[in-house]
Amino acid sequence: MKQRTLQQGAGLGLMLAAVAACSPTVKVQAPDKPIEINMNIRIEQEVRVKIDRELDDVFARNPELFGIPADGSTK
Repeated sequence: MKQRTLQQGAGLGLMLAAVAACSPTVKVQAPDKPIEINMNIRIEQEVRVKIDRELDDVFARNPELFGIPADGSTK
């Protein structure tokens, strides 16, 4: 019985020593190289909206230029 307790104590001591020896560390460090992010974004829809609005302005300023009567009526 005494020998078993001694073995358990020695085992517990070894386990505590192993846990103390394994101290986990977390290292946070900025990278040496800059972070590069490649993004592919389509902006086709935005460009079309801008062109449509510009054309609306051109039509409003010069309706005869495109065959539209100045009073806006359709024949």
